[in-house]
Amino acid sequence: MRKPFIAGNWKMNMDSASSVALAAGLAKELENVETVDVAVCPPFVYTQSVSAALSASNIAVGAQDVYFEGKGAFTGEISCDMLKDTGCTYVLAGHSERRHVIGETDELINQKVTAAIDSGLLPILCVGELLEERQAEKTTEVVAEQVKKGLAGLCNERVQAVTIAYEPVWAIGTGLTATPEQAQEVHAMIRGLLAELYDEDIAQTLRIQYGGSAKPGNTAELMAQPDVDGLLVGGASLKVEDFAAMVKTVA
Repeated sequence: MRKPFIAGNWKMNMDSASSVALAAGLAKELENVETVDVAVCPPFVYTQSVSAALSASNIAVGAQDVYFEGKGAFTGEISCDMLKDTGCTYVLAGHSERRHVIGETDELINQKVTAAIDSGLLPILCVGELLEERQAEKTTEVVAEQVKKGLAGLCNERVQAVTIAYEPVWAIGTGLTATPEQAQEVHAMIRGLLAELYDEDIAQTLRIQYGGSAKPGNTAELMAQPDVDGLLVGGASLKVEDFAAMVKTVA
């Protein structure tokens, strides 16, 4: 039985005071929740203060991105060890905004996933198709390629550190949400692909989150799908009452 995993991606939002207030509010609201893994991913500059605010809670902290080199002349980048030093357990890799706004390639994302695992961080590999790719009926082709390239070079043992997040790009921040059936179809495809790439045990162990305008009102329907193991939440994770409600619904 895969333990549900709900993570909040705060993106480029919040300030120092509001990030700590949000973390403290979530710690209070979710102090008795033990049946769901929960994480929040604040901006880099707030990971340390958010980690401190959550230190007595069951809520983990993740980062929104990372660089694959350990140190050196990489101006503006953040290493895995730096993230761990500020209290991070998880790190996102390949979020659609990194792919399609910043221009990250599958190969770069794979380097980040690999570096995260090497350092002891738990990567959340984000995959998903553009609207035109779904309309062209290329969802399976696009998502499968992203999964294969994102996990390239990882053996059975190392891949178990990964969570996969399926986020249809057309549903991120648009108010549109994949229907539970659409989400399930892609999640089932990813699980089948994992069985092909690794084995059935790995396929049944790895968690696959859904992301893309997930909110309190659609949490129960999405999580009722057999292959949806959690949610990667954007806008709704910025409000204590909304994100806490989603976690409690799953719990």
